[in-house]
Amino acid sequence: MNPIRSAFQKISTRSLSLANSKPLFAVQRRMYSEHEETYEQFTNRYVKFFENVNEQFELRRGLNNCFSYDLVPDVSICEAALRASRRTNDYATGVRVFEALKAKVENPSQYSQYLEALKPVKEELGILTKEEMNI
Repeated sequence: MNPIRSAFQKISTRSLSLANSKPLFAVQRRMYSEHEETYEQFTNRYVKFFENVNEQFELRRGLNNCFSYDLVPDVSICEAALRASRRTNDYATGVRVFEALKAKVENPSQYSQYLEALKPVKEELGILTKEEMNI
């Protein structure tokens, strides 16, 4: 028998056997049965969170998590976050709440509506926006 022909037959039968074999790895799928959170539940969860914050790190972590969602937080969440920033003596984070709102809203008119809704809290706590500080 021809040595080249026998080598070719060995290679071709080996590749055929590999093609018919099972895959070497498996893909794992995870099915989560967790329910969707409504906007009201989201709002209540973060208002409660900011009302109980006593450390600057926890405040910043909560704001980072809150603003990472694909929605603009409710005014009550922002108010609770502003009060938490003053309670933890973190004025800069209070200013950053307004910066985050400005970045999160779709247009300037929405930002001005948030500023108007939060005006009493801003004045009570003495927090200025970046624009008001001319920065």
